[in-house]
This record gives sequence, C-alpha cells and structure tokens, in this order.
Amino acid sequence: MKLIRPLLVVFGGLSLITGLAYPLLTTGIAQSVFPDQANGSLIEQNGKIIGSRLIGQNFASDKYFWGRPSATGPMPYNAGSSSGSNLGPTNPAQLDAVKGNLDKLRKAHPTQTGPVPVDLVTASSSGLDPEISAASAYYQVDRVAAARKLPATTVRALVAQRVIGETFGLLGEPRVNVLELNLALDKLAAQA
Repeated sequence: MKLIRPLLVVFGGLSLITGLAYPLLTTGIAQSVFPDQANGSLIEQNGKIIGSRLIGQNFASDKYFWGRPSATGPMPYNAGSSSGSNLGPTNPAQLDAVKGNLDKLRKAHPTQTGPVPVDLVTASSSGLDPEISAASAYYQVDRVAAARKLPATTVRALVAQRVIGETFGLLGEPRVNVLELNLALDKLAAQA
C-alpha cells in the first residue's frame, strides 16, 4: 500500500502534464504564432473550404494541371489512408504502374517528345503531395492551354508566377502547388 499511493500520484501528475497541460500549451502557441498552419492551411473560396495547401487533390480533366500519382486507396489523395505503395524500383507491380502512368502522359501530351518528369509517373511516400516540380507543370502547359483554348504563353506565364523556390534557398527544387495553380487558372479563364 505504501508503494501504490506514490505511484498513483506520479501517474496522475504525469497524466495531467503530458495529457492536458502540454497539448493545451502547444495548441495555444501554434494558434497564436502560426494560426493558418495550425488550422490545416485551408483554402477558402466564397466562404467555402475547397481544400488545403498541404494535401493534394485529384484533377483528371485535361483543363487542369495534374498532380503526382497517388498510392492511397480506395481513391486517390485519400488523407485517411495516407501511405506509399512500398514497392521497390525493380518490383514488377511498380514497373507496371510507372509504365501505365508514362503511357497515359505520352497519350495526353503528344507534342512533348522530351523526357517525362519523374514526379508525374511515380507516387510519393505519402500519396498526398500537393505540389509538383516546376518541370512537371511546364510539361503540362500545352495540354491545359489547348483544353481551355488559351494561348500557351499565357498559361506558361501563370505557371511561372506560381513557382515556389527551394526551401531556404537550397533545399528541394522549384515546385508548384497544384490546387493553387488550378484555382488561378479558373480565375484567369473566368476573366477571359
């Protein structure tokens, strides 16, 4: 009995600290210092939430830029099922998936004769990437411009405006948020 009381006191104290005080403190700091990020980096349009800057969305129409293939199931970009395929580069299923993605892109972009950017044919480890490389966005310009009946130079300029540089000027590569680019494209089309 002498040991149980101190154990219960320590257990109760640590539970209050780690289960209540610490989460409230970190939530309070996050809400005051980084409110947009703490609330999911949500994008609103006309008072309605249409997505997040942090989670990709499935765009299949030729009128939109396409993101990276998603390995989530049962549908693409399912945030409740975030995972990669865990298939190695020599796995036959992985090779078939990449070949299928490559065939789809070649068919959709017949004017492109150069190499296809790798992030357009391979899924990411989370399956939720909201961004593609700048090269992947430029690769899709002719298809999107033709589908929207816009000059390719106008669409290319829109991509250039949306390119995000390397993190801290040295990490990663130039990239584009697909949802934000497609929203800007819709806005441009509405103005035309």
